[in-house]
Amino acid sequence: MFTIAHIVLIVTATMTALISGLFYAWSCSVVPGLARVSDSTYLEAMQQINRAILNPVFFMSFIGTALLLPLSTWLHYGPDLNARFWLLLLASVVYLAGTFGVTMFGNVPLNEALDAFNLSSATAQELAAQRARFEGPWNNLNIIRTIAGIVALILIILACLNPAAVTARTAAVYR
Repeated sequence: MFTIAHIVLIVTATMTALISGLFYAWSCSVVPGLARVSDSTYLEAMQQINRAILNPVFFMSFIGTALLLPLSTWLHYGPDLNARFWLLLLASVVYLAGTFGVTMFGNVPLNEALDAFNLSSATAQELAAQRARFEGPWNNLNIIRTIAGIVALILIILACLNPAAVTARTAAVYR
């Protein structure tokens, strides 16, 4: 029988897989592709992608995971703390710091600086300088959030495979 905690855990795993997959796919397809284009094409493409990604589907997995992981962890908290709880707690910390935090405090400020850059009036040297300021740091941060997302997903999978102890809270939540 599926409980609320099970359903939340399944949705949490799905949202984490979606967002981790997005960052992974970006790293192994978009980054190498954009590395081959001119400075102006690269900067314009990144401006447009950064604007387009701010949509409900992205927010559902990105922010959804940031909300669901702590909720799922809390639902597995009880007097008999088992491995599932600890794995979910660690996954929460890894995701919130390494994926969500890196994005919000690293990638987003770089995206905002790029968005404010006027491509149409920039010289070739200014375009090259802007790309240099953006591309390397942004890609390095993307690697961090990709790895953190994958680690969080692995921890969630391990939590799913670990039997949950029936606790007083668990029994009370599902009556």
